[in-house]
Amino acid sequence: MSEDTRIPRDPENDHTVEMAKVRRQFLKQKTGADMKYTGEFSIDPGVLPGNVENFIGIVQMPVGIAGPVQINGENAKGLFYVPLATTEGTLVASYSRGMRVINECGGVKTTVVEGWMQRAPAFIFEDARQARDFGQWVEQNFEHIKAVSESTTSVGKLEHIQQWSVAKTQYLRFNYTTGDAAGQNMVGKATLVACEWIKANSPIPCMYLLSGNMDTDKKHSHLNMLHSRGKRVIAEIVLKKEVLARVMNVDTKVLAGATTLANNGAQLAGAAYNGPHSANGIASLYIATGQDEANVVESHAGMLSHELLDNGDFYLAVTLPSLIVATFGGGTGLPTQHECLQLLDCVGKDKANKFAEIVAATVLAGDISLACAVIAGHWVSSHDKMGRNR
Repeated sequence: MSEDTRIPRDPENDHTVEMAKVRRQFLKQKTGADMKYTGEFSIDPGVLPGNVENFIGIVQMPVGIAGPVQINGENAKGLFYVPLATTEGTLVASYSRGMRVINECGGVKTTVVEGWMQRAPAFIFEDARQARDFGQWVEQNFEHIKAVSESTTSVGKLEHIQQWSVAKTQYLRFNYTTGDAAGQNMVGKATLVACEWIKANSPIPCMYLLSGNMDTDKKHSHLNMLHSRGKRVIAEIVLKKEVLARVMNVDTKVLAGATTLANNGAQLAGAAYNGPHSANGIASLYIATGQDEANVVESHAGMLSHELLDNGDFYLAVTLPSLIVATFGGGTGLPTQHECLQLLDCVGKDKANKFAEIVAATVLAGDISLACAVIAGHWVSSHDKMGRNR
């Protein structure tokens, strides 16, 4: 690569207003693109090391407020105004409409069931018997492995190790709690140290790959649906028949039938989520609050469950088994993202479960609104009036 094609960098201090301008000028020279609006920002680039390289500016994303929504959780309690970063017209209005229904039905109950973050190394042996015997040795030495892994972090705790034998390979899946951080880097470092200790102390010679891809980082997997990656969180509500009829012009019996049809369609398609659109609310809330946006692919998976009750009311629940969230670290400390977390009182220590409950409640609100819009015939007309179809 020739010198004149290399992106300019300052090895001493690369995160500055001046270097961002130099790179924008370089890009204009090379591509003809004028990065005027990208270059207009108010944050100090000095806060960005560790978040981005070759910084040129800020992509400005519209943020709207949905709500308020009444959440009756173990961690999130009260009315919340939810920031959603999106370019999709009608989205914020739709979530607000679902939140209105939730409020008139007494609020949404939210529960965090468990939460893990994984790293899954693969250990390689001469044959399957060695792999099997090694697995037994790992079980016997769990406390030693736990102590070594936790020596790298003051927050992460190794809770259990799952195992699978395939040919002459033993796959281990280390499961950690990670406090208020999402924890991918944390558990990677902890597992690396543990693997080195295992390699040095195992009575059976072995080699290993730090990730055998069973952690399914940034990928959806059925394993995560069963064993949880991030938070397993459930949001549930009983929708009152009269409220749904008055606010949404939808009968609960019709909604029950439509939901069954939608379940069948999702199963036929092999979808990771059988509800209307969990990814919309999760992605918008993630972008607003500085979450790792790639985690949407894992976090959106889940199950929408329903039951038509004898009195005509309608039980509805969202189960998100792989909701990866953080209130500390990563992009959560950046200025605008920090402000959005402040809106939710979800900044810092002991707030990750609270934030997870808010995300799940938001997903439920969006699913209520969109499902009813489809039934009542408002889906296309609302986009024609307010959204991208106009």
